[in-house]
Amino acid sequence: MSKMRIVVLGLAAGSAVMAGLLAKGFIGAKPEVAAVEVTTSTKTTDVLVASKDILMGDRLSEGAAEWKAWPDANISGTMITRDAKPDAREFYGAARARTMVFAGETIMEQKLVLPGETGFMSAILPKGMRAISVSISERSSAGGFILPNDRVDVILTRKIDDISRAETVLTNVRVLAINQTFRQEKEGDSATIAEGKTATLELDPRQTEIIAMIESAGELSLALRSMAENDGKGLGQDGPRLADKYTGKKSGTTDTLYVRYGVQVYTSNR
Repeated sequence: MSKMRIVVLGLAAGSAVMAGLLAKGFIGAKPEVAAVEVTTSTKTTDVLVASKDILMGDRLSEGAAEWKAWPDANISGTMITRDAKPDAREFYGAARARTMVFAGETIMEQKLVLPGETGFMSAILPKGMRAISVSISERSSAGGFILPNDRVDVILTRKIDDISRAETVLTNVRVLAINQTFRQEKEGDSATIAEGKTATLELDPRQTEIIAMIESAGELSLALRSMAENDGKGLGQDGPRLADKYTGKKSGTTDTLYVRYGVQVYTSNR
């Protein structure tokens, strides 16, 4: 056998072996499976949630609540939804929290109390303070311009031996409510003020006893205080102060007595 024939046979045998190996590789290989992405769509509805911790008695003011998408399957009838009440953030702006609401927690109507509803006054009262109503008149309440959250001094006017006397009983008292309204129907119209008869004041237990006692002794008037007198302090940082005469302490201030046209008026730097 010639060398050339041997070479040809060798090449043929090698090609056959190579073809067999290739065929075996293709047959044994597993086909590639395309990845299938499975997506599920969950229907959601916007519900009102707390954007920060809201303490008991806090107002649901701007920035305290926000809308958040909530799965429909987890929505209960007690939640406040945008579909049912789109203006909820504005509607509940003056509401107070009956209980603490944590940031991210859904806000429910049962946890809120609106002005005029039972329990509103107790929701806005700080711990240890009391609300007491006293009789006033439009004339004796700074012309009708005293409104809730204003600070006032309480002045007692009474007659002793046919001489009218006036003295400051309480200073820096917070007004919780007053049954008078300041109304302006349209811009440019004159304002109308309904007659005021009572004011609800925030006092501590001892101060409520004093004011209940002196209310029958004469007429109580409210003197509106400037906001600047509190030096930026909040409502709960600088509470009402009782005149030294009613605390049993000696006054460290100087009281001045003025008598004009038979009327005695005490002034103090308290």
